[in-house]
Amino acid sequence: MRILAIGTHPDDVEIACSGTLAKCVKRGDTVIVCHASSGNLGHVVIPPDELTVMRAAEAKKAGAMAGIEVIWGGFDDLEIYDNNKEARDKMVDVIRYADPDVIITHDPDDYMPDHTAVSRLVFDASFTATLPNYHTSKTSNAVKLVPIFYMDTLAGVGFNPTHYVDISEEIDLKINMLECHESQLVWMREHDGIDFADMVKTCSRYRGYQCGAEYAEGFRQCQVYLKGTTERLLP
Repeated sequence: MRILAIGTHPDDVEIACSGTLAKCVKRGDTVIVCHASSGNLGHVVIPPDELTVMRAAEAKKAGAMAGIEVIWGGFDDLEIYDNNKEARDKMVDVIRYADPDVIITHDPDDYMPDHTAVSRLVFDASFTATLPNYHTSKTSNAVKLVPIFYMDTLAGVGFNPTHYVDISEEIDLKINMLECHESQLVWMREHDGIDFADMVKTCSRYRGYQCGAEYAEGFRQCQVYLKGTTERLLP
């Protein structure tokens, strides 16, 4: 099976679903993670051009820890809008490149505009990418229409999972992958007094309580025509 996880920033997937993705790799799946944005505005001090390079390296390092291919979607922070053809075509190219059986992305009601725009773009592009007569400047190959799973919101706010994945054996790897994003976590610890990795682990523990596991990640399946399935696709 081929799994495509599309997050906005280079640490979003590690926060919400990296345990599940690592578990997918263990069962033999091909996993591709796309960070839609470079994350270039994600620091108070480090300038955007420098931060872009740093965050790309952090993302690659995190993905390598779990055997995951990491790609960039071609956007910068706060430049993601879901109502234009150029943005849709970028996401179509990502989906056609990955040729997935399952897509995981942000919940449409997450907390920030880039997250919600990516969620809507993925929904739009996942259909557009199936049309053999729809061509972008890069791709023309049509892919199949596949189920979409929305990953947890930050801190689980307003999110009620319909699917849980037990990540008890992957929790240490998940946190280690998150710790690769030093440009984010070190700053929050030193200047904001926030242990973000601890928060993420706590949220995984909370989802575990809900489903009888030590640690878990929660998902909600997109329930629209032709995106349902009788199969259990998540591990």
